[in-house]
Amino acid sequence: MALKSTVYKAQLQIADIDNSYYADHALTLARHPSETDERMMIRLAALSLNAYQLNAVCQGDGVLAFGAGLSDPDDPDVSLTDFTGRKRLWIEVGQPDDKVLQRAGSKSDSVLVYAFSSSADIWWRGIENKLHRQSKLGVVRIPHEASLAMAAMAERSMQLQVTIQESGMTLSSGRGSVHFEPRIWR
Repeated sequence: MALKSTVYKAQLQIADIDNSYYADHALTLARHPSETDERMMIRLAALSLNAYQLNAVCQGDGVLAFGAGLSDPDDPDVSLTDFTGRKRLWIEVGQPDDKVLQRAGSKSDSVLVYAFSSSADIWWRGIENKLHRQSKLGVVRIPHEASLAMAAMAERSMQLQVTIQESGMTLSSGRGSVHFEPRIWR
C-alpha cells in the first residue's frame, strides 16, 4: 500500500512592504511522504515571496496555489494562474534538471527556482551553462541555515507571519523567527 501525503494547514499573514502587498492566506499543504519539512517550508516561503504578483501581474484576479509537486513532475511546486487559465508563474523548489526547467518555460510566462540545500552551490555550477538560453528563468538561493531554521518551525497547524522588507524576509511563528535575504543567482 502506498503512503499518503500528510496534510498541513497554515494561516499565513503576509506584509510585503517592498511591493505594498498585505494579505492573509489560509493554505493547505500536502507533504509528499518523500518530502522533508525543509522543502515544504521553502515552498511556503516561495509562495510568500511571490504573493504580491497576484496584484502586480494578475490585478488581483488570479490563483496562487501549491501544485502536486513531488507527486507529479509535470506540475509546479507553486504556480500563479490568471483568470484565463494561463500560467503566469511556475515555481520549482530544490535542484531541478534543465529539461524540467525547459518544459516549465514552455508552459508559463516566467519560471523561478528556489534552491536551498547545502549542495545547491554545486548544483548551480553544474547547470548554469545549460540554462543560458532560458530568458524566462530566475534562480534564487535561500541560505541553507535559514531553510533549516524554517524546517524547525513546521507544524501540522501553523500560524505564520511573513514580513518582506528591503529584499529580506522574516518568517515568524510561536516557534520563533528566521530572517534571511534570498540571493538572486539569475
